[in-house]
Amino acid sequence: MDFSFLDQLWVARFPLLKGLGVSISISLSSIVVGTVLGVFVGLALTYGVRPLKWLVRGYTDFIRGTPVLVLVLASYYVLGTVGINLGPFQAGVLALAVFCSSHVGELVRGALQSIPKGQTEAAKAIGLTFPQTFAYVLGPQALRQALPAWVNTAAEMVKASTLLSIIGVAELLLRTQEVISRTFMSLEFYFFAGFLYFVINYGIERFGRYVERKTAVPS
Repeated sequence: MDFSFLDQLWVARFPLLKGLGVSISISLSSIVVGTVLGVFVGLALTYGVRPLKWLVRGYTDFIRGTPVLVLVLASYYVLGTVGINLGPFQAGVLALAVFCSSHVGELVRGALQSIPKGQTEAAKAIGLTFPQTFAYVLGPQALRQALPAWVNTAAEMVKASTLLSIIGVAELLLRTQEVISRTFMSLEFYFFAGFLYFVINYGIERFGRYVERKTAVPS
């Protein structure tokens, strides 16, 4: 074991922990906001009136076809030119949340369209409103179907958070690069940063499996 790396790791523990905290905060914020927005996008794509469907379809296709890095730069630099000045953290969360919403919207649309229409008609027949039908009939089934793909999308958001260093967000990768510039131990610290990203994504994967077990239909 390279004890000089351990010594440098101990010296750099606080900057790396702060970077890890920023990465987790940005990832969770963008996943939560993106998921909520994505549910509305999916509902609009599935049940919206035709003009709304066209509008949301255009939004989804445009965002899905745009690189995340371009969204990050646009949210930080372009919005500033029209008077919307966001800090690096807020701009990063906005960019990742918008990107996440387009993917979650497609997941929700696909899951809802796979549910037989007879179930919606049956819910109407017994007097349920649409919010009640979604909450008690459609939502739980769509959640089970979309959950595995949602876990993948959430993991992608964690990896995409490394792009935010370009606008000055002091997340884990930027902190790691700062430590490397001082210690010249690139291989060791990049490997360590990769391990931390793996731990975050492993936690998301375990959370997904927990929700999957809780929402599974008893056999």
